[in-house]
Amino acid sequence: MYIEVDNKKTYVATGSKDHVDGNLGMTFVHGTGMDHTVWTLAGRHFARKGLNIHAVDLPGHGRSEGAVVDSIEGMADWVISVLDTTKQDKTIIVGHSMGSLVAFDLAARYPDRVDTLVMVGTSIPMPVGDVLLDSAKDDLDVAKEMVNFWSHSQAAHLGGSQVPGTWMIGKLQRLLERAGPGVIYNDLKACADYTSGIERSKNIDCPTLLILGEDDFMTPVRNSKSLAENIPQSQTIMLPNCGHAIVNEAPNEMLDAIATVV
Repeated sequence: MYIEVDNKKTYVATGSKDHVDGNLGMTFVHGTGMDHTVWTLAGRHFARKGLNIHAVDLPGHGRSEGAVVDSIEGMADWVISVLDTTKQDKTIIVGHSMGSLVAFDLAARYPDRVDTLVMVGTSIPMPVGDVLLDSAKDDLDVAKEMVNFWSHSQAAHLGGSQVPGTWMIGKLQRLLERAGPGVIYNDLKACADYTSGIERSKNIDCPTLLILGEDDFMTPVRNSKSLAENIPQSQTIMLPNCGHAIVNEAPNEMLDAIATVV
């Protein structure tokens, strides 16, 4: 559905179900250069469980108008504006990669709006190498290729998609190619600049689930340990033989993991 946020046309996927007043919301936030389509399976599944789904396209991504937001905190504030516009007082919030930082920051600064936090393929801090950042700043195709290559485990590069008839590497590459000029650089820099994470962990008072890929090269598991240790009510589910692109490599396992806290 389309809504107006900050006077801009904004797209929110609802899992093909109408919102029901009084039902708990479930908000999905995509990663760098992506859009709501990465949450299609999860959104439809939980919509049929009676949740009000908000799979957002952040400003300047997918079908949403407006300039990109250049900070994680700004993106979190924008998601709150979406929830206010749709009159959703409380939500389960799920984010992948950059989206996991947005979900985390929202849960830390707006704890009364969050029922449960789910962080997929995450770490805090989330550093970005200079070679990747510089390539993205110049809008070079190699930046998209690096993101795609490092997002997948070695096993994924050999194939084995859980979705019949789809090619994991090609699918993510095409999605990244649809990102507008400057979008991938903006998102990567926002991740690299987000340094307020660990100290904000103590403000998260909701149940929290970390879903991690054992073979994640982008946000290695070792970088997630302090995050898991500092969030009071956190648990971790580790997916074997899986990289950073969990929404692409292991959509069924991710869905099963989310279902444990919903």
